[in-house]
Amino acid sequence: MTHARAPQLSDATADDAAQGAQAGREQSAAPAKAGPFAAEGSALAESMIARLADIEKRLEAAADQTRALPDEAAHHLMRAGGKRVRPMLVLLAAQLGDPARPEILDAAAAVELIHLATLYHDDVMDDAPVRRGAPSAHAVWGNSVAILTGDLLFARASLLSARLGPEAVRLEAETFERLVLGQLAEFAGPDEGADPIAHYIQVLADKTGSLIAASGEFGVRFSGADPAFVAPVREFGEKVGVAFQLADDLIDLTSTSADSGKTPGTDLREGVPTLPVLYLRAAAAAGDASAVQIAELLDADLSTDEALEIARAALAAHPVTEQARTEARRWADESIAALAPLPEGEVRTGLEAFARQVVDRAG
Repeated sequence: MTHARAPQLSDATADDAAQGAQAGREQSAAPAKAGPFAAEGSALAESMIARLADIEKRLEAAADQTRALPDEAAHHLMRAGGKRVRPMLVLLAAQLGDPARPEILDAAAAVELIHLATLYHDDVMDDAPVRRGAPSAHAVWGNSVAILTGDLLFARASLLSARLGPEAVRLEAETFERLVLGQLAEFAGPDEGADPIAHYIQVLADKTGSLIAASGEFGVRFSGADPAFVAPVREFGEKVGVAFQLADDLIDLTSTSADSGKTPGTDLREGVPTLPVLYLRAAAAAGDASAVQIAELLDADLSTDEALEIARAALAAHPVTEQARTEARRWADESIAALAPLPEGEVRTGLEAFARQVVDRAG
């Protein structure tokens, strides 16, 4: 278990954080929409929305604690919102079998708890001040509380998985292992002589693709669907997870703050080696003079908004950004192709629509 010292907050920061925590307590997460997973107003959409309400109750119950601090911290991000993509994927994949099985609700709640737990840990590692429009947990209570709260939610997810039997426990453990290994690989960087782009893609597959793949598998297995559907649904999840994160790279680089909710170029300021940056450095190493100039901008001091904007605009205008967009679309297309063994119908259509939306949001 990781231990870290709590940051020392100024009085003003502490007050802002406390107000954000209070706002989170007063406002529960808004119900997610069924789109793009199901056509708006369809029987499937209405059924998924109704079942998602039941999942929200399970999430609230799983986070409940008798003592104030763990109770407030465990509910903090849950009540800040979120699209509940992973539970929706469980519900949609369950349509391949018997979606009314009660096990589906526990499975969907478990994957969302795992996702929430990773957010607590990620925010500590990234020193992120805000999550979902509210102060991050470590900004409110300090690093140690945030890390322990993530551990607590992992434990509650494990209890839900245990209700489902050893197969669910195995799937959760394997997914958790990949989440941790992906985070460690990101922290350590590629080995000497290794391809940094291949390393980055593997990090995305482990940190994002693995849990999306597990969500689909939970839906297939615990709805009693044909086990032959597990492999294509898992492959879809792995690939669409990579596409999702590659699209996020582009959103950070090319969107406005109004669109993304954060300052454009934040990844550049933090030195995150996103795909456009990796492509740019490869181009610079190959002798592209314009890439060399932009790499120098990226390596300079980006602490001022002016310097950041100059570097961001230059990278966004370079052909490597369009190259990264093409790669994100390729991963999305491959995720759709993986669905070929599934029967035609609402499940396949919904998964395809999700994959397209993932990359469409990046322009």
